[in-house]
Amino acid sequence: MKLTILGCYAATPRTLTNPTSQVLEIRNRMFLIDCAEGTQVQLRKNKLKFSKINHIFISHLHGDHFYGLIGLLSTFMLFNRQTDLHVYGPKGIKEIILLQLRLSESFTGYNLYFHELTSKESEVIFEDEKVIVKTIPLKHRVYTNGFLFQEKPKERKLNVEAVEHYNIDTVYYRKIKYGGDMTLEDGTVIPNAELTFDPEPVKTYAYCSDTMYDESIVPLIQNADVLYHEATFLESEADKAAKTMHSTAKEAATIAKLAKVKQLLLGHYSTRYSSIELFRAEAETVFPNVLLADDGAVFDFD
Repeated sequence: MKLTILGCYAATPRTLTNPTSQVLEIRNRMFLIDCAEGTQVQLRKNKLKFSKINHIFISHLHGDHFYGLIGLLSTFMLFNRQTDLHVYGPKGIKEIILLQLRLSESFTGYNLYFHELTSKESEVIFEDEKVIVKTIPLKHRVYTNGFLFQEKPKERKLNVEAVEHYNIDTVYYRKIKYGGDMTLEDGTVIPNAELTFDPEPVKTYAYCSDTMYDESIVPLIQNADVLYHEATFLESEADKAAKTMHSTAKEAATIAKLAKVKQLLLGHYSTRYSSIELFRAEAETVFPNVLLADDGAVFDFD
């Protein structure tokens, strides 16, 4: 599980900072999460392949989270993309994008599918044989969702010495790796536990931006390996956080502590502060394992 931060600052692009966008690579899938202005440039800077992005998740319809989307979709067209592209986001995202395409007399040579979200309850919005993605309903000034990315259980690891000892044909290896016992020709049943090792634990990534402090999300993100939680303000500006329906670093850390996540990753910083290290210092008074997102930062959680 690898995360690349393309942008993680609040509100507007600046000379050295970019608004929200990030790429999660998990089980050979590449998911783009939010798509602010500058996302294309940041993808190029970080040498991420445009062609590997088949699913884009938009948390809400504030500009610092999706104003880069129409540009990226247009670039896909110029690249003569043929692969289907899926966009998940609040109701209205389809109307916004199609209006821009129509009035600019543009088109996509690839199939563009919109999955518009309206539910205020957590729901599964993507699933294949390796990964499942659920929404995390958040509380912000407009309809907003976070996203929970979960690996599905991996196949068991073959104990080569054991299967060779029992002279088991390779045609049965797949069955064994998926948990099956093995019956020998003489009727002896070899339990799967003797033939395999436990797989690596599955990983979970929870993305929560933007939101006010909201303990109702805790059950949804319980025990996540990594929680990305917005920390727009410090506690000294808690009144501004409440007014704008954002969170402080201390509040983000409190959610991490309640949910018993393994690591907390802070982001969506207001640029009013002199250093993002201030956010870490505040959060660590509540929760010990704090990481700081920053533009261009790469986190390998393997």
